[in-house]
Formats: sequence, C-alpha cells, structure tokens
Amino acid sequence: MDWLWPSDSPAVATPADARGLEARYAYPEDLARPWVRVNFVSSVDGAVTVDGRSRGLGTELDKEIFLLSRDLADVILVGLRTALIEGYAGAKPGPERQARRARHGLSPTPPIALVTASCALEPDSPLLTDTRVPPLVFTCASAPAARRRAVAGAGAEVVLTGEDEVDLARVLAELDERGMRRVDCEGGPTLFGSMIAADLVDELCLTVSPLLAAGDAARIAHGAHPDRPLPLRLVSVLHEEHALFLRYLRDLP
Repeated sequence: MDWLWPSDSPAVATPADARGLEARYAYPEDLARPWVRVNFVSSVDGAVTVDGRSRGLGTELDKEIFLLSRDLADVILVGLRTALIEGYAGAKPGPERQARRARHGLSPTPPIALVTASCALEPDSPLLTDTRVPPLVFTCASAPAARRRAVAGAGAEVVLTGEDEVDLARVLAELDERGMRRVDCEGGPTLFGSMIAADLVDELCLTVSPLLAAGDAARIAHGAHPDRPLPLRLVSVLHEEHALFLRYLRDLP
C-alpha cells in the first residue's frame, strides 16, 4: 500500500490504525450540519457494476475503506434498490470495529437509512429481520399506506419526506434532528445523482478498480442535471494492487 499523495506519512490515530487510514478518512470535527460522504467503486472504463453488482469490482483495500467509512459514520444512507441488489442486511460491526466507533463517541452499530419513494420494502427483508438496530425508511406520502404500515410494523421507523418524491434536504434535516451528522452514502447511482442535483454532496471516496468492464453498466451517478457541475478538490491518493483510492472534498468558495 502506497500513499501517492500527500506524500507525507499519515498520522496514526491508534495502534490499530497502523496504516493511517482512520486518520486520513476521518470526518470533520465539530460538525454543525450533516456531512455527506459518498462511497463508490468503478472500473477504469467507468462501469459501476460487474454482472449487476458492485462487489465484482472491489479489492480487499476497497472493502477495508468501505467498512471504515461505516465505522466512522452515524448513519448509512442508501437507496432501497441498491440495498436489495447488493443483498444488504443490517450493519454488524464486530468487537474491534465497535471499539473504533466507541473511540469516536459513536453508537455500537450504525443504522441503515433507506430512501424509497414507494416504500417497496418487504417486511421479511433482512434489512428488517437481520439487523441489530431498526432501519430508518424515508418515503413519500403517496406510497401505499398498507406498505408503510407493514414496514413500520416490522420494526422500521418510517419517515415521510415528500409527497411524490423523497426530498433529500428533508432527509438530511431529519437525520440532523436525530444527531446523525456523519452520513455515509453508499449509493446507488440514482441516489448519488439526486444528491448532486440537490447540492448535498460534501465528499466522494472513489475506488478505481484495475478492470476494463465494458458492457452496459451505469456510471456512478445519473439523473437530473445540477445547475452546474460540482467542483471538487483532491485530498488523497492511495495505491494498492493496481487500484487507486481517491478522496475528494467539495471545493467551497
């Protein structure tokens, strides 16, 4: 593993952080509002999936950074379609990862926050039955009332954040009210595109996998056009096994 940029050795937060990942990927301190970090992996030619899933693109270090971002976050935000395709259940950090969360003053297990306009989550989904903490389900008033009742009856907290579409600014406001300001957004591309269009993205952690995938896979973000492209600045570049691990922050004026 090589830190290509910055070239100085990263600070080591604890003996368990011997590689400096925890220090380099830390969220800003003393946040006054939700901070949205988006995590994605893509092939060199821009494919976001292989055979329909992102896991075909990942490396061991990509998985390590993926889990680290979860461990440093208050909440994991994901679109329901992506959660179902990728086979999500609730987060289940082990003792070492729970200790890392405790060092940052976080709860033992971060909840999953799902975005779904139609509330199309089955009550027997592992997101509801295989979890340590209840998920949050952000949906719309137009979602069938029977679905909303069934999901709530299965243990989720169902939150209405719009009439026909999920208002992502309201989602972040609801998370803020619950003290969840470190937001780890895991996609998918539609949710990421909507976050960009709503000007709600603060950070992107992108793994560039050393593969040429071709095919008809989507790009990491798609959807409505933002008013203007969001400028970013590169803050770190890590290299391992021919993959690149890039971290960008939004370039505020």
